[in-house]
Amino acid sequence: MNTGNFYKQIKEIGKNAKTPLIVESGEDAYLMIDGIKKLNFCSSHYLGLSVEPRVIKAVKEAVDKYGIGTGYRTLAGTHRLHVELEEALARFKHAEAAIVLTGGYMANLAAIQTIIGKEDIVISDELNHASIIDAIRLSQVKNRIIYKHKDIKDLEKQLRRVSKLAKITKTDQQFPTVLIISDGVFSMDGDLAPLPEIVKLAKKYGALTMVDDAHGEGVLGKGGRGIVDHYNLHGQVDIEVGTLSKAFSVMGGFITGRKILVDFYKQKARQFLFSNALTIPDIAAVLEGINILEESDKRVKKLWENSKYLKKNFSEVGFDIGNSQTPITPVMLPSEDIAREFSVRLFAENVFATPIVFPMVAKDKARIRVIPSAAHSRKDLDFGIKAFRKVAKELKVL
Repeated sequence: MNTGNFYKQIKEIGKNAKTPLIVESGEDAYLMIDGIKKLNFCSSHYLGLSVEPRVIKAVKEAVDKYGIGTGYRTLAGTHRLHVELEEALARFKHAEAAIVLTGGYMANLAAIQTIIGKEDIVISDELNHASIIDAIRLSQVKNRIIYKHKDIKDLEKQLRRVSKLAKITKTDQQFPTVLIISDGVFSMDGDLAPLPEIVKLAKKYGALTMVDDAHGEGVLGKGGRGIVDHYNLHGQVDIEVGTLSKAFSVMGGFITGRKILVDFYKQKARQFLFSNALTIPDIAAVLEGINILEESDKRVKKLWENSKYLKKNFSEVGFDIGNSQTPITPVMLPSEDIAREFSVRLFAENVFATPIVFPMVAKDKARIRVIPSAAHSRKDLDFGIKAFRKVAKELKVL
């Protein structure tokens, strides 16, 4: 075995890797980087809860009372706060039950791998998140079918294709499970899944439905309850996966659905059984975040006001911002090199907005992905818009 050759290969592969910038402050409307204040135009802390005094106070009080660590949920790690959080999330999402895991990525792995086997059938949107792709691979399901992005006609075509296969019993004499999976909000373009049409087809063909609502939590629906609430489809989507790392600004992921399914996940999901539970600070922060959203939709409204203002001004400047239906605002650019240079020049103008290039998007779809938050003032947005206009004129991309 030539280990020297191995390290030579990975060095070559990683030679152009970008080193992340180091943030020296809280994740607020502005960030401190290298001692300089930069407008935060690219993080997904949608509601500004990362530095919310109420959340910080709740975390301090919980840590003073309970300490920090927990443990394995199945051994000595299920804390009373875990139970409170799962009850609160189920209530917030208008679902029967919830299970909390250590991340949205883990939640997607658990949601799919636990119920899907080699002889089942999965039908997935072509632009679904990497964690969904990995979860499908992990399940080792043989019948993996990709349908064209948000294309309901193609989804029905694929459902018709597998309808005969779904009637053939597996080796365990059970019929195959057919699972349709879609992101709720597609994170690179900000567009929404046509969830009502997906649910309608699922009912027609006897399939289960799953939506990854990572970018919908705290953003869509009444008080930020997500895409299912946005479309008033409570009880009609079998599996909802969410993350706590975006609008709630901490760590963790969760699955909501019928109690019988959630109980099964708690008994069988390897990502739940063989991983540490969320820590006390994370749980306390989310519980207080839910309290804030249940008390008022002020932050959600501010987020949408900022989003509409930003998009209106970007369009007036002449930017192509795609077909976003959410605060995610892609500023489309002619090439990857221009996207990188655009980001560098923005940074010189004290605006932090990272380039999105291949493999995160297709090679001809480079962009700067801008995400406003409820923490931004109108003055902050104007500052960012002015910098975008200046750089665009310098690079002649309008």
